[in-house]
Amino acid sequence: MAEILEEVKNMEGEQKQLKSEIMKMCWYMRGGLTLEEGFSLSYEDRMLINDIIKENLETTKKTQLPFF
Repeated sequence: MAEILEEVKNMEGEQKQLKSEIMKMCWYMRGGLTLEEGFSLSYEDRMLINDIIKENLETTKKTQLPFF
């Protein structure tokens, strides 16, 4: 029984992490990606988008451009 509860807690944590990741992508894309579209993305697609976001944030910091 304890193993089941531990697995449920792990799954809840993964679910929360996934929701957070998708919501951050939607925010960074400023409406270019809806929540529904975000949830329909594959794992690989989400990772590619996150990599692009990270690269753009680094570029923004290096060039000291304003970030909203």
